Amino acid sequence: MSRLPPLPDDKLTDAQRKVVEAIKSGPRGRVGGPFPALLRNPDLAGRVAHLGELLRFGTSLPPRLSELAILVTARTWKAQYEWYAHAKLARQGGLSDAIIEAIGRNEKPTGMQPDEAAVYNLCTELHRTHGVSDQAYATARDLFGEAGVVELLAISGYYVLVSMVLNVAQVPLPEGEPVPLAD
Repeated sequence: MSRLPPLPDDKLTDAQRKVVEAIKSGPRGRVGGPFPALLRNPDLAGRVAHLGELLRFGTSLPPRLSELAILVTARTWKAQYEWYAHAKLARQGGLSDAIIEAIGRNEKPTGMQPDEAAVYNLCTELHRTHGVSDQAYATARDLFGEAGVVELLAISGYYVLVSMVLNVAQVPLPEGEPVPLAD
C-alpha cells in the first residue's frame, strides 16, 4: 500500500480534478506513477506533469535514448516502479534487452551503439559524480548538440524527482509483478 495512495474521485478538490483531467487528456492518458501522490499539491502536480510531457514526448532525442537516460536514473535511485514502467517503454523504443538487463544489474552494458554509450556515460557520470567530464560532455554535445545535452540533463533531473516521489510514497508495482531491481 502506498503511503500516499490515489485520492477517491469524490474527495478531489476542483483544482485536483482540473489536473487529473489535464493529465488524462494528454499523451499519458491516465493518472499514474507519481501523480496520485503529487496531487496533494495540485499546482505542483500540474507543473510536474507539464514538464514531464515535454521531456518524455517533446525532446529532440529518440525514445531509445531518452528511455536509456530514464533507466540509468531509475537504477541509480533503485526506483522499482519507475524501472517497471520504463523498461517496457525502452524496449518499445528500440533499446536492446541486453542493455536494459545490464543496467538493471547495475553493470555497464557492452555492445552499445555510439549514441547509446554517450547517453549512458553522460548520465551515469552525472549521477555518480554530480558533474560530467569534458570528454563525456564533448562526446554527447558532438552527437546531440547543446540542446540535446540540456535535454539529457533535464530528463535526468526530472526522473530523480519522479524516483524520489515514487520511493517515498512507496508506490506499489501492479499486482503480481516481481520486484525488478535487486540490491
